Amino acid sequence: MNCKIEKSKIKGEINCPSNKSYTHRGIFLASLAGNNSKVENVLLSADTKATIEACKKFGAVIELNGSDIIVKKSIKIGTNVPEINTENSGTTIRIAVGIASLFSEEITLTGDASLQKRPMQPLLDALSSIGAKCSSTNGSPPIKIKGSIIGGDIRIPGNLSSQFISSLLISAPLTKNGINLTIEGDLVSKPYLDATIVTMRKFGVSVKTLIPYKKYNILPQIYKNTTFSVPIDFSSLALLLSFTILNGEDVVIKGSMGDLPQGDEAFIDFIEQLGVSVTINDNEIKIKSPEKLKGGKFDLRNSPDLLPPLAILSLISSKPIEIVNVKHARLKETDRIAILARELPKIGIKVDEKEDGLILESSDSLTGAKLDSENDHRLFMAFCIAGTYIGNCIVTDSKSVEVSYPNFIEEMNRLGAKIERI
Repeated sequence: MNCKIEKSKIKGEINCPSNKSYTHRGIFLASLAGNNSKVENVLLSADTKATIEACKKFGAVIELNGSDIIVKKSIKIGTNVPEINTENSGTTIRIAVGIASLFSEEITLTGDASLQKRPMQPLLDALSSIGAKCSSTNGSPPIKIKGSIIGGDIRIPGNLSSQFISSLLISAPLTKNGINLTIEGDLVSKPYLDATIVTMRKFGVSVKTLIPYKKYNILPQIYKNTTFSVPIDFSSLALLLSFTILNGEDVVIKGSMGDLPQGDEAFIDFIEQLGVSVTINDNEIKIKSPEKLKGGKFDLRNSPDLLPPLAILSLISSKPIEIVNVKHARLKETDRIAILARELPKIGIKVDEKEDGLILESSDSLTGAKLDSENDHRLFMAFCIAGTYIGNCIVTDSKSVEVSYPNFIEEMNRLGAKIERI
């Protein structure tokens, strides 16, 4: 299903969605801990529901109570596990593969057509090096994996995805010998690794950092039951802030930011560099934006999900917006760099595509167009926001928002946007 978008202004209050990454981690770790572990304020989306279902396949007993989940019984290593379909969720399948390597019987993990294009080989190679038997389809799902790993020394490249390292860390304490982990090269998306380590700590497991983002030691340990509260999602907040900058200052964004690290917090710094004034008080965020933004150069090595909301701000920038060090955005649900470079010129933005980023510049001939999001939730939302600034746009694949922001269209329309499913 597509959406028709007309030029519109927004105002009012909106609650920012909960964090998807911390929801994934909280559910997995609560499922490993069991004993009535609780995860509060979870984001219930297609991706996180895939994680819940994966944990159930591993033997966890999970109850849902509003926006909280309670794990009555933990994942049971050694049970017979049916095929796990992680749908479109890369985080789910990567962490689940690490857990599957603890089982002695073969487990099959798969996903939808998009997920079956996403790379997994570095993680499979790392697990194979400590005893797992892994097979895949050209390094991508479907995957068959048979453990059980007992731990040891692992080396893995860091340039493709921090999710591989998170998967290894989460499984490591449940091995007989623990794991000594070495990350080769420069790690991308470092804050997501920090998020994994701090969440593990909340569940009673410590990770010894020998060299930050390079060497870690994890001894055998047991996850302990706890209550874990999920903060707001700065990836979604970035989209709401872009929407507000383009279409209305009379918006108050509400939500608890908590004290857990999030790389996408960098968006606050980015928009301030562009000339936007940001005020944060009592779990409320307000902005005041100039008529034209300043432009500038932005490094997204640690925050690749900020690419779409930052790119569309070029619509009102007086100077080019240059985005660098985000080559790994080509390995998300789609090649986001290539799609932005292909689609944004349709509405009048001048785009220079680089291997690791984009240079974007507005023009005097902005116009409505049909924008193909290729079923990528973040691109769909960014294109809708751009459409409300330009008007007369069609954006494809509205169902994709179920991945991270299921009520996005309804919430935007409540603020005054004109987004119609067609």
